[in-house]
Amino acid sequence: MAKDTIQTFIDHIVSSPAPYTELDRQYVTNRIFALIGDGAAAQAISDEPIDLVNAMIQTAVDHGKIEDSPSPKEILESQLMDFMTPLPSALNRGFWDRYQQSPSAATDWFYQLSQNNNYIKTRNIAKNVVFPAKTPAGELEITINLSKPEKDPKAIAAALTQKKTSYPLDQLCMTNEGYLGRLGYPARSNHRIIRMMLGGETWGFQYSPYAYFSEHAIFLAKEHRPMVINQHTFTNLLEIVRTLPTYFVGSNADLPIVGGSMLTHDHYQGGKHDFPMMKAPIDRKIDLGVAGVTAGVVNWPMTDIRLSGAQPEPLINAATKVLNSWIGYSDESVDVRAYTGDTRHHTITPIAYRDGDDYVLDLVLRDNQTSDKYPDGIFHPHQDVQHIKKENIGLIEVMGRAILPARLKSEMAEVTKYLIDQPNNIADMHKTWADKIKQDHQLTAENVTEVLHQEIGNVFARVLADAGVFKRDAAGQAALDKFIAQI
Repeated sequence: MAKDTIQTFIDHIVSSPAPYTELDRQYVTNRIFALIGDGAAAQAISDEPIDLVNAMIQTAVDHGKIEDSPSPKEILESQLMDFMTPLPSALNRGFWDRYQQSPSAATDWFYQLSQNNNYIKTRNIAKNVVFPAKTPAGELEITINLSKPEKDPKAIAAALTQKKTSYPLDQLCMTNEGYLGRLGYPARSNHRIIRMMLGGETWGFQYSPYAYFSEHAIFLAKEHRPMVINQHTFTNLLEIVRTLPTYFVGSNADLPIVGGSMLTHDHYQGGKHDFPMMKAPIDRKIDLGVAGVTAGVVNWPMTDIRLSGAQPEPLINAATKVLNSWIGYSDESVDVRAYTGDTRHHTITPIAYRDGDDYVLDLVLRDNQTSDKYPDGIFHPHQDVQHIKKENIGLIEVMGRAILPARLKSEMAEVTKYLIDQPNNIADMHKTWADKIKQDHQLTAENVTEVLHQEIGNVFARVLADAGVFKRDAAGQAALDKFIAQI
């Protein structure tokens, strides 16, 4: 006889860190019935928790408990997975108890739990296209992001008539922990946040549901306030990598165009991944006049000043010197302008990590000017590469991992056909680029995918070069040396 879906799911619940035991089985059964309707649930395709939950969601649709549309299904999935999730107080206690053993023991436990309860959408993430590409800038990482679900048409329509609410204020607020969700806003019943102190205030540590790399973490301020890059930022980043030494952590820049997608809430991103920029060597050493700090210019398409040292405080002082100098610095000869009128254009994308016992801070200079020639940004992907990448260059891409739009999967399939002279529907915006690839390569059905991946990587290297404020040519590096000399 087939296993009972609900009782198999409860087997997972009572063996998880959730606050339920075998004595709670009948209670949990009735709680589930309340959500999906009374009676046996549909048969699941496997005993994996997500498959059991999917079967219960279908049962809820069959019983008329929810509509057969993405938003109600997501909300119910989160409610059911919440049964496998400890209460916030128990989760924080479990994390910090394990931290006494080692930081990795704590993060490993929290990361696994966040996968087990499907807060981290592992099956969605597995759909992403990921490949390396050797380029003049080194080996870059290319991803085509397919993990995030498409917008729910019913949710879009309902939003027009739905009562407006400002709760939660945004998707990074701590008020999301345990939030039911609604049409057009993600379900967070199974969402949990680790509390930690940074700079004398409470911050949260969570994982990203649609991770771009291993253990993709988010660190968020409890207070809802705009992002800002200042001395306090450097202090916080170094404190995080002191606390979690196997993780890197960085911040998107705090200005439009060069910043991330959410500038309204102070937050950082981190995780357990060695990005291409971290592996890039020092091109030349520089002296910033701060004892205890080794500094150099990194051989990287974007302008990266790397600081390292045994203690955080000298690094914080040196980073603050660089930031304060950069905010007010202009050099018209290379289109670098600190202000137009009262509008500030300069900031930094900072990244912190450990190198053995040493602390490292990478400071990537950013400039968000626009011009008649480059209306999207002077130091932004230029128009001839926007057929591949048009969006802002944020923290993750600064470090050499491309986050490319989902449209490229189908578009590149047509480019592939075009390259080997098969019937195709290549988009006009890709044709000039594809013709150049044809000209440069002897293409066959066997090598076309490898060549196309390489050429996408070359475009991304150009994207990074476009975003670099001091170019990697003689004039650009001389201008960079001039800036460094006045720090």
